Amino acid sequence: MQSLQLPGEYKLRWEAKYMIIEINQSARVLSTSHLNGGYRDDICYLFNFCEVFDSPDDRCEMRAATNEGHLISIAEELGLDPKVTTGLSTAAHMRHARPHSEYYRDFSVTAIATAGIDVNGSRVGDPAYWHEKDGVPVLEKPGTINILLLIDADLSEGAMARALVTCSEAKVAALQEVQAPSLYSNGLATGSGTDGTIVVCNSASPTRLTSAGHHSKLGEYIGRVVKETMKEALVAEDGVDKYTGGSALKRLSRFGVTEERLLELYRAKPNEIGEVEFLASLKQLDNDAGFIARVRVLAHLLDLLQWELIDHETASKIAGDVLHATPFEPLADNLLAD
Repeated sequence: MQSLQLPGEYKLRWEAKYMIIEINQSARVLSTSHLNGGYRDDICYLFNFCEVFDSPDDRCEMRAATNEGHLISIAEELGLDPKVTTGLSTAAHMRHARPHSEYYRDFSVTAIATAGIDVNGSRVGDPAYWHEKDGVPVLEKPGTINILLLIDADLSEGAMARALVTCSEAKVAALQEVQAPSLYSNGLATGSGTDGTIVVCNSASPTRLTSAGHHSKLGEYIGRVVKETMKEALVAEDGVDKYTGGSALKRLSRFGVTEERLLELYRAKPNEIGEVEFLASLKQLDNDAGFIARVRVLAHLLDLLQWELIDHETASKIAGDVLHATPFEPLADNLLAD
C-alpha cells in the first residue's frame, strides 16, 4: 500500500483495488456520489474503488438493490463508516491514478483522476438506454471518469458549486484535446454516463475564496490541473495517445468508416488496383502521419457540417482538397453523401 500526505492535511492511501482519502474535520465536501452525495460538512472519508479488480470478465456486479446500498457495502469492506463516507466506483484501475498538485500564493489544487472512456464514452445528449425507477439501477457498461478535487482554501458554498462546474469543463476540454469518440453517436465524447466527481475544500484555511470561474486564479488552476491529470489517466488506462494519433481509421470510426466499409466502397466501382494492393495501401495509410493529419481535418469538417456551421458544398470542396493525391480521394464524397 502507498500513502501520501496531500496539501490541506488530506491523507491519501491506495493500492491496486482502491484509494481512500482521510480528510480533516474542517473539510467541506460536494459530491455526486449516491452515498452521502450533495453538500456535506460531516464527511471524514472519500474513496474510489475498482469494481473489476481480479475479475476475469471485467463485469461490475451489484452488491445491493440500489446504488446507495452498493456503495455502503464497499465502504464497509474498506473498513469505513458509511455514515461519514462518500465515494465512487469504477472499472478503471487505481494503479493508473497519480495525484497532481499545483500551488498559487495562498492556495493549492490537487486532482486525482481515474479514467476509462474506450467502452462507455458518450456525448451529452446522446440516446440513453435506461430510466431509473424507485432508485433501482440497471447493469451499466464499465468505463467511468472519476475525479477527486482537493482544494486547500476555504470556499464559499457558491464557489464550491462553481468549482464542480469548472472541473467538469476541464474534463470535457481534455476529452476534446484527445478527440475521444462517443460510442453512442458520431460525436466527440464529453464524458461517460457513469462519471463522478468529489470536490473538497478546507474551511480552516486562512484563504477565503468566493469564485472558481475561468477568470479567477482558482478557476485557472482547477482547469489546468484537472485537464492535465485527466489526460495522463486516459493514456494510462486506455492508451488514448494511440487511438487518437496512431490510426486514421480510428479517427473516423465514429462516422462508421471501417476497413470493411472502405472495402465495400472499393468493390462497388471499377478500380485500377487489385484488392490485395488496395488493402496493403490502406494499412500503410492508416499509420501514415501525414494522412492521419488529413483525416483529422476531414473529421472536423464532418463535425462542422453536423453542427450546421458549414454548408455541404463548401465541406465537399475542402474535403476533396484535403484528400487529393491519395488513393482515397472518393472517400470524401462518400462520407459527405452518407
